[in-house]
Amino acid sequence: MQSSRRNFLKNLAASTAAVATGSHAFASESNSIRFDLSRNIIGANNNLNIALIGAGGMGVQDTITALSTPGIKLVAACDLYDGRLKDAKDKWGKDLFTTRSYKEILSRKDVDAVIVATPDHWHQQISIDAMKAGKHVYCEKPMVHSIAEGPAVIQAQKETGKIFQVGSQGVSSLGNEKAKQLLKDGAIGQLNYAEGFWARHSPVGAWQYPIPADASPATVDWDTYISNTTKRPFDKLRFFRWRNYLDYGTGMSGDLFVHLFSSLHFITDSLGPKKVYSSGGLRYWKDGREVPDVLLGTFDYPQTQVHPAFNLSLRCNFVDGTSGTTYLKLVGSEGSMDITWDDVVLKRNKTITSDDPFFIEQMKKAGTPVTDRKRILPPEDIRFEAEKGYKGGPYDHFVNFFTAIRNGGKVFEDAIFGYRAAAPALLCIDSYNNETAISWNPETLQLVKK
Repeated sequence: MQSSRRNFLKNLAASTAAVATGSHAFASESNSIRFDLSRNIIGANNNLNIALIGAGGMGVQDTITALSTPGIKLVAACDLYDGRLKDAKDKWGKDLFTTRSYKEILSRKDVDAVIVATPDHWHQQISIDAMKAGKHVYCEKPMVHSIAEGPAVIQAQKETGKIFQVGSQGVSSLGNEKAKQLLKDGAIGQLNYAEGFWARHSPVGAWQYPIPADASPATVDWDTYISNTTKRPFDKLRFFRWRNYLDYGTGMSGDLFVHLFSSLHFITDSLGPKKVYSSGGLRYWKDGREVPDVLLGTFDYPQTQVHPAFNLSLRCNFVDGTSGTTYLKLVGSEGSMDITWDDVVLKRNKTITSDDPFFIEQMKKAGTPVTDRKRILPPEDIRFEAEKGYKGGPYDHFVNFFTAIRNGGKVFEDAIFGYRAAAPALLCIDSYNNETAISWNPETLQLVKK
């Protein structure tokens, strides 16, 4: 750590000097230093055929992103609502094969990989069936609908050898990669705290998705939709606004906290927290939903070989008047980082003074003895930005997925990583409903009995 920290400070000093000589790095109006980040994307060396299972909003967006990468062709789409199948043909061509049955997709020999973007309660079964059918899988987050479902997906990936990647798209972003490097280099000293926040205040943002005028048992395969959960009469709200109901969705934590867990675990190489506690309530969107619209979570991360013990605080508010705020912050003994998929803002203490003997001794151990001599200090805030034209984390995520398929490689957000991100998010639901803290072993992936 000390060697990395010295290298970071050395590189920072060199970059500061580069600003003075007008090099590629430049100073912003806020007295920050900005560094351009870029990635060279390797083109496709062979074509891949994909199919979409779950053609709702996220599935469509995933497919658009996937098709923007080289050498990818969409050959089939599946959904339980006829209107989405019609839309898929309108968007991607009349020759597109469409079906209500995902098993018809898996039986096609021309499908190399599938995007699973169904409601959460179908993630496990379709992912396992797809891998066993010889298909590679890109599964939207959270990987599973409940804690009990995770091990079976991990086992299927091991047994089949297929590429399985969870769709927490920010994991592959330049912002996350830069934050990971900065943390390793000691840019913020020793990590001790992290926090994340999602703010929304709109009907669609709060999952009041539009309901088609023709929604009915004739246009929706309701029986298949509920075949693996509670049986009940057709309910268009439960089909089109599924995130509001626990039979199909995983609440705010499964939808949004899991993104923050995924990024945090990638940046820190953490396996997850050992203790989970959440609270919140339904404050505004009282539309019959079964989940809160304000949720707070606190998490204890144990010390490991790669990071010290630290605490995490997550918040999600669907009634936030400021609206649209999203961030992940890592706080250390010497600074902090505000992280998005496209940039990282590093904030460091300019100076720390104290005549306390303990502080002086700790500074000596850190290789920075306290003296009266003044020092040359770097700017307090440093911004690392992606180059203009950067296609974003979701694009990089699909590139990593397709590259692994073509080269027989691996992805970072595989089934084990996906489960370790999903587990604390799912435990938030149980903690909220049971009003109790829950202990979890992130190494063995098991609940800890009290």
